[in-house]
Amino acid sequence: MDLEKERIRISKLYEKERSLSKKGYMLIAGVDEAGRGPLAGPVVAGAVILAIDTEIIDLKDSKKISEKKRERVYEDICKKALAYSFDIVEPDYIDKNNILNATLLAMRNAIYKLPIRPEYILVDAEEIPDIDIPQESIIHGDSLSACIAAASIVAKVNRDRIMREYDTLYPDYGFIRNKGYGTKEHIDALKKYGPCPIHRQSFSVKSLENK
Repeated sequence: MDLEKERIRISKLYEKERSLSKKGYMLIAGVDEAGRGPLAGPVVAGAVILAIDTEIIDLKDSKKISEKKRERVYEDICKKALAYSFDIVEPDYIDKNNILNATLLAMRNAIYKLPIRPEYILVDAEEIPDIDIPQESIIHGDSLSACIAAASIVAKVNRDRIMREYDTLYPDYGFIRNKGYGTKEHIDALKKYGPCPIHRQSFSVKSLENK
């Protein structure tokens, strides 16, 4: 790795945060989710407050780094963040209230779980309702904001850990590999065994109907 190039890349991720700091906002939280599309398991939202220009090597959108590297970056975030949190919304709530409302609930809860109250919130692609803190939605925010990228990693790592635990309870579905997403292996297992208690009934039924 060219460390100097990596530091320049990371510095660019803080452009939005620096512009907000010039307006007086210093405690800026990024918010993102993981698990919006799977057939099984919860949706998880992460929230992270980073001091401006905190150096976290390999900080980027969680989908763009390997599982092993995400775990390392996650540990670095936990050490260096001013505050971080995550919230879990289970499949039964998703089935009753739809995935968007479940995602927004997880995001809102993650914000209010932060041990430090943020002054401003940057959200990946969504606007969180019923929250009394100024916020801004950024499309592809996990690639454009350091705080959102960190939140995406917090959400993804914690959701993956949950799905690895579920794999020991329900080993027939390959959760340790697919994390609940609709891979061929997963769909084939659904056809053979039917849904297990952590399947999102609305998702898995539609998935089978389309196969």
